[in-house]
Amino acid sequence: MRVVGLMAGTSVDAVDAALVDITRSGATLQVAPRRFIEYPFDASLRDRVHAVFDPSGGRTDEICELNFALGELFADAAAAVCEGETPDLICSHGQTIWHNIRSDGRASSTFQIGEPSVIAERTGATVVADFRPRDIAAGGQGAPLSSYVDVLLFGDQTRSRAIQNIGGIANVTWIPRGFRREDAFAFDTGPGNVLIDRATWVATDGQARYDRDGAMAARGAPDRDLVAELLAGAYFRREPPKSTGRELFGASYADAIAQRVRDRGGDDADIVATLTLLTVESIADAYGRFLPAAPDDVVLGGGGARNRTVREWLARRLPTAHILDHDDFGLPTEGREAIYFAILGYETIHGRASTLPRCTGSRRSSVLGKILPGRNYHSLVARLEGAMAIDRVVIAT
Repeated sequence: MRVVGLMAGTSVDAVDAALVDITRSGATLQVAPRRFIEYPFDASLRDRVHAVFDPSGGRTDEICELNFALGELFADAAAAVCEGETPDLICSHGQTIWHNIRSDGRASSTFQIGEPSVIAERTGATVVADFRPRDIAAGGQGAPLSSYVDVLLFGDQTRSRAIQNIGGIANVTWIPRGFRREDAFAFDTGPGNVLIDRATWVATDGQARYDRDGAMAARGAPDRDLVAELLAGAYFRREPPKSTGRELFGASYADAIAQRVRDRGGDDADIVATLTLLTVESIADAYGRFLPAAPDDVVLGGGGARNRTVREWLARRLPTAHILDHDDFGLPTEGREAIYFAILGYETIHGRASTLPRCTGSRRSSVLGKILPGRNYHSLVARLEGAMAIDRVVIAT
């Protein structure tokens, strides 16, 4: 089956779009990446999304309009990655606007926009979308949904692995040796790139949206005492399963830290270095607090995997771990999440549950998302195989 996965993260810089071929052999899914692009947001649309991140400033009429505008953007991204080919299925995560966490750490609601009906209408393809609410309805965090694919793809008999995504928010899936999915668990470790991106944008007067290669952080001197103080915060101490987002680690959080660094005589590079160290230390601290053992391998994904300073500092903090990329397993590092949602949508169209309760905290495994039939729906359904469970994912080269 030819499947498109679409993902827009908290950085709001582009829609990640991946085209993959998925075939099944027994209980194994073979996933062959065909193409990956980053389809950019224009500045006006990006500003509108950032405006509705603020609950005091987001009007319901604007959110309604933005839902459809983003649907058009996602449809355009799907068409661009297909380059004239017709996909069987499009799987869209959408753009998270709000992920609500109660004071007790439970997720009560989540909201992603990017109207899937628009995607289905523009492309003619059947669409699976709105993945997270079902897991929250089942008592889970609605995140990290990547844990299902992580376990099936990276589980190993002889090596323990921490699959560490560093997107806007960072999350880890712990997979012990032996490849028993019931022993795996996952959670958001804290900020990934979101605070670094904010500080870089402010420091460059909007000219740079991220710290390329970690160059600015490398020039700065991080405030280690401040980072240690921040790591004593409630989120970092909370036991998994747990999830977070811009609601906690957003612009106001970054700006407050930046002001404290300035008050201590720091400059822009020191601010970016401090926030970069917070990302690294929150990951390493989470491993020490919550993982049952040091991982043999740490497999990095997301945009933060390309930040040289993050990689170097993380390697120093985890000296016994072998630091790898998704590319080392045949999976494009930047395209990780888009490919994962292609797989999750494929599971949904086959009626298969794709959550792991120990990873998201849900009461049970759930079939995720909503299905929007496209013009190809009847022919697609006629070709579906049975709903026998999958126990392995492999990347075909």
